[in-house]
Amino acid sequence: MSSNSYVRLVKTNRNYRRFWLAAFVSMFGEWFNTIALFVIILKYTESELLLGILMAVRMGSFALMQPLFGLLADRVNRKKLMIITNLFQIGLALAFLGVNGPEDMWWMFTVSGIMMALHGLYVTAERAALPNIVSKEDLATANALDSATWSTALCLGAFSGGLVVSVFGENVAFIIDSITFLFGTLMLLPLVIPQTFDKSSEGSLIKSSLKDIWLGQKRIQSEPRLLRIIFAKTSWNIAGGGLAGVFLVLAGNEITFVGTALGFGIFFFARGIGTGIGPILARSVFKDSTKWPKMVGLLIIVSGFFYTLVGLSLGGPILLTLALVTLAHTASGGNWVLSTVLTQEWVEDEMRGRVFSTDMLLMSIGQVISTISAGYLIEEGVVNLQQGILAYSILMVVSGIIFTLWNPKNQGRLRADTLVA
Repeated sequence: MSSNSYVRLVKTNRNYRRFWLAAFVSMFGEWFNTIALFVIILKYTESELLLGILMAVRMGSFALMQPLFGLLADRVNRKKLMIITNLFQIGLALAFLGVNGPEDMWWMFTVSGIMMALHGLYVTAERAALPNIVSKEDLATANALDSATWSTALCLGAFSGGLVVSVFGENVAFIIDSITFLFGTLMLLPLVIPQTFDKSSEGSLIKSSLKDIWLGQKRIQSEPRLLRIIFAKTSWNIAGGGLAGVFLVLAGNEITFVGTALGFGIFFFARGIGTGIGPILARSVFKDSTKWPKMVGLLIIVSGFFYTLVGLSLGGPILLTLALVTLAHTASGGNWVLSTVLTQEWVEDEMRGRVFSTDMLLMSIGQVISTISAGYLIEEGVVNLQQGILAYSILMVVSGIIFTLWNPKNQGRLRADTLVA
């Protein structure tokens, strides 16, 4: 796919352009405060386990409410949902200013969890709305750009957050973070986001919620190819959560010549570069969408292979390690965009929010397990940093092999009449 297609989409589709910029600002804000939270944990507690627990709390909060968030994304105006989440996060980002010692860890974890839950609602609504803003022909392009945008936000947000913390301290970072959510809200206000509602789901949200959530699960389980692709991101995160959320953080902490905060930011910068390149490269190289389900599994294997090399490179030239991290996340970015586009193309608008919520739920559960276990193994001295990276990278390769070999027989598309309760 030529770079002209991305430029054309942003230039000619004004509605998408605003939608895209608003998403970037919101995602930038989510990652901007992450480095400050890592620094606070190590400064007040020096606990590797708490690093894993922080990531687990964030992803657990993201995950637990996903079934409800998917339902809300199908039942409530998606633009309003995105605006509401940004408004709440303006105040929550400032709430971190109250963290002044180890006794305030519970407060920091609580606020961080709430922010991530709100971000989960934003992402679910945003993913479900995207196909209604661009044409079917531009959907793959928009998804590749969307994934690259997430990665750029991670890259720039984490790096600039680390830089601000290094120079001005954590509190300044939290104030700037709050401002980013304000800008994101202002960008959303003029947007027009079409949406189709399922008339059979009208009525009391509370009374019909369980029924509607069940319909979403039925939609997934009735189509084997969809059931499989829903596990694509989870298959990477069962190992990738610990690798990217714990081990990379600790690797950044060992770059002593730049300081802890900037060391974190450098590794997250490399991660962001990779996940930014991956979606665009995947769309350029893998043009036959019938082969994408298998490619998703192969990309998990490739990511695990490069993470194995990351583990072996520790203690050597830092630029080599950063390059290998970038390559590992280039593969993971390809996995993300291909599985996302397939889900959007296979699922009808009125069910899309619930299906994506399950996708995010499973992914988050995998990441929670991965980050807590990684933090525990390091904290208890079961493995050192290098051993941990090698063990989890091998786990990723095995996970990718299992996904690749999973070959559901029924590849047919689900008929609409099978969704009737």
